[in-house]
Amino acid sequence: MQADRKKVEPLVKMARGQAEAVLKMIEDDRYCMEIANQLSAAESLLHKARREVLRAHLEGCVRDALDCGDPEERTRKLDEIISLLDKTEK
Repeated sequence: MQADRKKVEPLVKMARGQAEAVLKMIEDDRYCMEIANQLSAAESLLHKARREVLRAHLEGCVRDALDCGDPEERTRKLDEIISLLDKTEK
């Protein structure tokens, strides 16, 4: 993984903790808006982590593919980015 582990790992761990807290809130039959707010917070952390991984991928893997001179490799890397963007727009 090209991304800075020190940036990504804490974000994912915090999101995991929030997801576990949401499960506890559901078990405790907490107010639905409290649960929705905690889900939004976890989702935000995962978006930040994904953005960091994607940034590193663009700066590392994609840049290398563009510099390597292999048109097939460039196409593969660009297709990966397009595919990810298609998934995130849903």
